[in-house]
Amino acid sequence: MTPHRHDDGPGRRPGSGADSVSVDASPRVLRRAVTAVVCLAMVGAAFVTVDRVATGRAESRTAEAFQQGMGTPKRPSVDVRGFPVLTQLASGTLRHVDITADDLPARGTSRPLPVTRLTAGLDGLGTSGDADQARARAVNATAVLSYEDLSDALGVQVSQDTEPGRVRARLVLPLSGEATVSTAVTVLSDNRIAFSHVLVVQGHLPAPGRVALDKVLAEPVRLRSLPEGLHLRSVTATTVGLDARFTGDNVTFRPDTSSA
Repeated sequence: MTPHRHDDGPGRRPGSGADSVSVDASPRVLRRAVTAVVCLAMVGAAFVTVDRVATGRAESRTAEAFQQGMGTPKRPSVDVRGFPVLTQLASGTLRHVDITADDLPARGTSRPLPVTRLTAGLDGLGTSGDADQARARAVNATAVLSYEDLSDALGVQVSQDTEPGRVRARLVLPLSGEATVSTAVTVLSDNRIAFSHVLVVQGHLPAPGRVALDKVLAEPVRLRSLPEGLHLRSVTATTVGLDARFTGDNVTFRPDTSSA
């Protein structure tokens, strides 16, 4: 017996019955999908471009504010963090800004000590108000105080000691030649650096020289070439100078002029 075969009929293909699902997309639908994707990509690229332009302007304004407030000879390097910046600007506060500034000029008339380099991380930097009154909610900063500037402020030649936490001071004494002493460096309130526990490590220091040295080192050196609101927390002697660490809340781009 010949088995019965179902004849699909002319023009019919297997699997093309009423219950089959077509996977062929219309060319018009494909074009619309591609167009939508391209438009979204263009909008995204345009937003990124506009945001980068806004970031550059925010960095430029921040650098100008710092330079005007602190009186630096050139604008600092500024890096505004976070994306998008447009929404931060709209809120009036930048989430985090990194600033590196060189040669903050000395302030005050009593042994002024400039800052060779200041590196600061600013959280919650306000973007409104006067350029020289920019304010940050919280700041962590590091300042480099060169031995050359410290020597000029103290009137004796200062360099790093072999022991941590100490520096050396070399004195040229009339009639007695030279003497080198080692002194500890510590932190006092009001952003002051103190010198104590003086030891003679080379040469001879006669009584008159000791008296003169005591006058030089007895008075702490106060740092005033810093944004107002920063507080000195620690100081470390390095090969190039003193490394001073600061923190502060509600810090303003304006030097501390109190008791100048």
